[in-house]
Amino acid sequence: MIQQNTFTLINPQNGNLACKLFSFDNNDYFDHLQRNNYYSLIWIKGGTGKLKADFYEYDFIENRLFAFSPYQPFMFLPDKNIEGLALQFHPDFFCIHKHQAEVACNGVLFNNIYQPPFMSIDDASSATLSMLLEQMKIEMQNPALAQYELLVSYLKIFLISASRLKTEQQPELTLVAKDLKQPFILQNLKDTIEKDFKTKHSASDYASALNISAKALAKLTKMYFNKTLTGLISERIIIEAKRELYLTNKAVKEIAYELGYDDEYYFSRFFKTNADISPQLYRETVGFGRGEA
Repeated sequence: MIQQNTFTLINPQNGNLACKLFSFDNNDYFDHLQRNNYYSLIWIKGGTGKLKADFYEYDFIENRLFAFSPYQPFMFLPDKNIEGLALQFHPDFFCIHKHQAEVACNGVLFNNIYQPPFMSIDDASSATLSMLLEQMKIEMQNPALAQYELLVSYLKIFLISASRLKTEQQPELTLVAKDLKQPFILQNLKDTIEKDFKTKHSASDYASALNISAKALAKLTKMYFNKTLTGLISERIIIEAKRELYLTNKAVKEIAYELGYDDEYYFSRFFKTNADISPQLYRETVGFGRGEA
């Protein structure tokens, strides 16, 4: 324990943060733009305000759990002091990509381009998640046999529980559209982006594929996802690029080509514009192929 209410585990191989758990009773930790090279789970237990994440803004109230991926920019703008808990872990400690089959939080908690990066915590879930965090606190103070393995087990259960909760809630994507059923064409849009994001990079490509005017599709996308269509496409490309940078040792040029960019330098500028970091620096700080938990 570094200080009261802060529990930190350091990776003995490189001296970097592996896992950190701490409580807070004000906004000092999150009152400036965060761009961390680790995953962040932030549970706001008290307080209301606004969240700025990526290029978007959301309202929040108490008992919300927020999930942010490495280098995903976010900042809280509370109406008054907020209080809660934060759990942070580096991909080297636990890689959600490599353990997708076990945990299935990728695309639900993290890297979900269609939903806000948070969920509601009910009383039953609060009890479960609180118990898991308490067990992690105890274990982080106990450098005994298989400490990492036990901590990862608790983390897995936490991620699975949170992913199940978010899946059950299926929160609507904007306050404006919360009482409206999502048009069928938007599910087609999701499927088409997933299928074609490596080859189709412009909004007009998807409008043509779905046989709808670009203006009409843009309006629907903004209403239901609170995002531009170009923004959705860019986010999906960046998620795949980050995955490749972490999981493989492919050259940036090769990753760029596989994502439909013939010009490595254009792709690097695109990546930096959208991720606020260069592909090479992302790889150096998040790592690649080392996520064996």
